[in-house]
Amino acid sequence: MTKTITNTWTQGKHTTKKHTSTYTTNYSLILLFSTKISDKYLFHLQAHTKMSLKIYTKTGDLGSTSLIGGTKVLKSHIRIDAYGTVDELNAYIGLMGDYLEDENSKTTLKEIQDRLFTIGSSLACDAEKEPFMKLPDLIESDIEFLEKEIDNMTNVLPPMKSFILSGGSLASSTAHVARCICRRAERCCVRMKEHEFFIEPLVIKYLNRLSDYLFVLSRYIGHQLGVTEIKWKPRILLKTNGL
Repeated sequence: MTKTITNTWTQGKHTTKKHTSTYTTNYSLILLFSTKISDKYLFHLQAHTKMSLKIYTKTGDLGSTSLIGGTKVLKSHIRIDAYGTVDELNAYIGLMGDYLEDENSKTTLKEIQDRLFTIGSSLACDAEKEPFMKLPDLIESDIEFLEKEIDNMTNVLPPMKSFILSGGSLASSTAHVARCICRRAERCCVRMKEHEFFIEPLVIKYLNRLSDYLFVLSRYIGHQLGVTEIKWKPRILLKTNGL
């Protein structure tokens, strides 16, 4: 089947260059070749392909990449920053899982990593072409799942009466790092919305709830290990006359 793909190079919302090419192949394979950064998401989306692809494509050597759908953008594009940050978050969650011993938490983190791939595929897609593609969906029950896990952990934790500092164990501290990256990913997505780029509302909602989950998980890990939480003790200097 022959497909004609028009790649547009964009800076923000402004189109600066167009390039049209004609391919005679399956459209799903065009997507696979369209970008290096999005390959990880595309492999996740394309369940079957008989072709062996090289990890390096050289198509991004000049600082550009392609969204799912073929649209060319600079790697500094806000959308690339967003799903790149989600990818970073996913990597840290994988690292945290390697430190955990609790099987339920490890299973939950694997589920979260899968959902983050779903979010990545959504963020990496050209919004104008997404309605014509079969992409994994994020659904409300994914958020409810996080809320249930938060409630289950909170039920066994002592009430938090002060701010706490990161530390105590590798797993707990890594959960805090992942939480901070999650907040950064959320801010990237909010900036996309602020600049009128389409973003699925559930994506921001999921990331917001995930950061809450990671905070409670850090406390839960410490509780399981018997680690005393490090409370923040604010230093208050008394002011005197003349100082």
